[in-house]
Amino acid sequence: MNAQAILRARTATQLLARRGFSSTVRRADQFSPYHYPEGPYTNLPFNTKTRFFWLRYWGFMLTGFGIPFGLAVWHTYKA
Repeated sequence: MNAQAILRARTATQLLARRGFSSTVRRADQFSPYHYPEGPYTNLPFNTKTRFFWLRYWGFMLTGFGIPFGLAVWHTYKA
């Protein structure tokens, strides 16, 4: 083989071996629309610490689960 080709192949592999990949941590800007606050209860779309939360919660659950079952019973008994 040609000595120059061998030398070129050797330096090319050394350059590739030395190449270091690095990345920087992306900063979450305060005013970015894609960053949300972190912590407990921040992923919920409602406030659990209000006074009548339990009433609204159970009202929503009874409505959401009661309507389909109520409609099924109504369709079963209608003529």
